[in-house]
Amino acid sequence: MEDGYQNRTAFIKGYYRSDSQAANDDEGGHSDSTEGHDEDDEIYEGEYQGIPRADSGKGDLAGGPGSITAGAQQFKDVGASEAARRKDQEELAQQYETILQECGHGKFQWTLYFVLGLALMADGVEIFVVGFVLPSAEKDMCLSEPSKSMLGLIVYFGMMVGAFLWGAMADRIGRRQSLIISLSINSIFSFFSSFVQGYSTFLFCRLLSGVGIGGSIPIVFSYYSEFLSQEKRGEHLSWLCMFWMIGGIYASAMAWAIIPHYGWSFQMGSAYQFHSWRVFVLVCAFPSVAAIAALNAMPESPRFYLENGKHDEGWMILKQVHDTNMRAKGYPEKVFTVTTIKTVKQVDELVDIGTDTPVWQRYSPVTVPVISHIYILLNCGASSICLVFKKPCSYYGLTVWFPDMIKYIQKQEYESRTKTFTKERVEHVTFNFTLENQVHRDGYYFNDKFLSLKMKSMVFEDSVFEECYFEDVTSTHTFFRNCTFIASLFYNTDLFKYRFINCKLINSTFLHNKEGCMLDFSDDFNNAYMIYFVNFLGTLAVLPGNIVSALLMDKIGRLRMLAGSSVISCVSCFFLMFGNSESGMIALLCLFGGISIASWNALDVITVELYPSDKRTTAFGFLNALCKLAAVLGISIFQSFVGITKAVPILFAGGALAAGSFLATKLPETRGQVLQ
Repeated sequence: MEDGYQNRTAFIKGYYRSDSQAANDDEGGHSDSTEGHDEDDEIYEGEYQGIPRADSGKGDLAGGPGSITAGAQQFKDVGASEAARRKDQEELAQQYETILQECGHGKFQWTLYFVLGLALMADGVEIFVVGFVLPSAEKDMCLSEPSKSMLGLIVYFGMMVGAFLWGAMADRIGRRQSLIISLSINSIFSFFSSFVQGYSTFLFCRLLSGVGIGGSIPIVFSYYSEFLSQEKRGEHLSWLCMFWMIGGIYASAMAWAIIPHYGWSFQMGSAYQFHSWRVFVLVCAFPSVAAIAALNAMPESPRFYLENGKHDEGWMILKQVHDTNMRAKGYPEKVFTVTTIKTVKQVDELVDIGTDTPVWQRYSPVTVPVISHIYILLNCGASSICLVFKKPCSYYGLTVWFPDMIKYIQKQEYESRTKTFTKERVEHVTFNFTLENQVHRDGYYFNDKFLSLKMKSMVFEDSVFEECYFEDVTSTHTFFRNCTFIASLFYNTDLFKYRFINCKLINSTFLHNKEGCMLDFSDDFNNAYMIYFVNFLGTLAVLPGNIVSALLMDKIGRLRMLAGSSVISCVSCFFLMFGNSESGMIALLCLFGGISIASWNALDVITVELYPSDKRTTAFGFLNALCKLAAVLGISIFQSFVGITKAVPILFAGGALAAGSFLATKLPETRGQVLQ
C-alpha cells in the first residue's frame, strides 16, 4: 500500500517526509518544531515540520515583512494573481486527494457521518412540523384559509433565505461554525414557537426557525464531502441522504404518539393554552439540539483551512483524521507522513495601494473574486439551476398534492354519508349527545335544550328556534343559514357570529362565550392517525431508493442516476390518473417517493463536486434557495387544482421531470474527479 501511495504522490516534491528529510540532510538544518529532539525518536516521527511564520513576512503573501509597497505591487496585476491562485487550488486539490487516501476511511468519517446526519435529520423534521400541527393549530388560533396557507409556506420562505445566507457564510467563516450558528437559531425559535400563543408571533418564530435550518443541507454535504476520497464520495454522500428520511419518520412517529393525546395539555384561564401539538413542536427541536452538542466535538473542515491559507490548522486536523482511523484499524504505530501541504495564496482585500492608483485597480482585489464567483455560478451551473428549479416544483408539489387528494377523497366519502332532515318539528327535547354530519331544512324547534354537546359538520337552513337554550356547546364546521332565533339563550358556547349566516336574532342573548377556537379533541382521531400514517409510509418508501442510489452512485455515475431516476419518475406520474381511492393514492405516493429520491441524491452529489471549494457552500446555498422557491410555487400551483382536475398537476409534474431528465445530460459527469 505504501508503494502505491508513493507512486501517487511522486509528482509533489518536498511535501512528504522522505523528500523533506533529504532536503534537511543536505542543508544540515532542522525546523522549529523538531529542534532539540533526536530525529530517530518515534514520538516525533511524522511531526509537522513547520512553515514560515506570520512575523517572518507572510511568505508568499506580501513579498516582504509587512511591506505595503510590496503588497501593492503584487496586486497590480490582478489577472496574474488570480491565475496563480487557481494554480495553487489545482495543486492543493491533487495533493489533498492523495492525503485523504493516506488517512483512509474509517472511524472518523463514520463519527462525522452520524453527527452531520443529525443536522440533516433536523431539516427533514422541519419540513413536516407545520403540516402535522396545522389541523390542531388552526382551531387553537382560529386560522382562516389564507392564514393556514401562509403558515404552510412560511417555513419554505425561511429556508430559502437561510440557504443563501448560511451557504455564503460557510465559505467565509467555516463549515462547522456556520452550521452551529444556523442550528442554534433553528433550535431557539423552534423552542419559542411551542409557547407563543398568537398567530403572528408563531408565524414569525417558524419563519426564523426555517432561516436557521436552511443552512443545513448546503453546509452538511459540503462539510462531509471534504473528508471523503473520490472513490467513497458518491456512495457515502448518498448514505448521508438517508438521515433526511429518518427525520421524516421521526416527525411522523412523534406526531402519531403525541398530538392525538390531548390529555397532554394545560391552560391558564382562557388566555394561555398549551395543548399536545405544542409538545410535538418542542420534541421536534431535539435533533437540532443534539447536532449542536455533537458538532462541538468535531473539527472544522481542513480543506476550508487550506483554501484560506491556514496550513497549521489544516495539517493538524488531517493528522487527527489519520491517527483516529489508524488506531481504530489496529495500526496505532502508523505515522502521518505528510509534512507540508500546499496552501492557496490569499488576496488581501484591505491592502492600501495608494490614492494615486486608478479606482478600478484599487478595488480590483475585491471585485475580481466577486465577478469570478458569479461567472462560475453561471458557467458551471446554468443547467443545474434550471434542473434544481424544475425538479422541486414537481416533487414538492406532488408530495403536498398527494395528502390533499387523500383528504379530498375522504371528504367526498364523508359527505356521501350526510343525512338530510326536512320540515321536522321538535318540541321540549333535550339534546345532550353528539350531532354529526347532518343537514336540517325548514325545521321548527320549540323550547328545546342543547346541553354539553358537540356539533360537527352540522347545517341548519331556513329553520326557526323559539325559546331554545344552548349551553356548553362546542362546534366544528357548523353553520346556521337563513335561520330565526326567538327568545333563545346561548351560554358558554363557541357559536360565534360567523356561524350565523343571514340569520335573525330576536330577543336572543349570548352569555359567557368561549374565547378562542376550542380544540375538538375526540372527533379527528381517525383522520389524524391517517395523516401521520400516510406521511410515515411515504417517507419510509424512499428507503429502497436511498439504498439503490448509494450502491450504484459510484458505479454507474451521477448523470445516469439523475437522468434515469427522473425518467422513471416521469413515467410513474401518469399512473396517478388511476388513483381514485385512499389505498390507491397511498400506493402511488410510495412509488413516486421511492423512485424520485435517487435523482435527489445524485443532484446533491453533483452539486458538491461541481463547484470549487472556496465557493462550494455559496453555490450550493444559492441552488438550494432556488429549490425552496420552486417548492413554494409547486405547492401553490398543485393545491389550487385539488378537487378540480388531476390532468393539470400530472401533466405539469411529468413535463417538469422530463425537462429535468434532458437538462441532466447537459451537466458534466463528476465521478472519479478530485474535489476541486
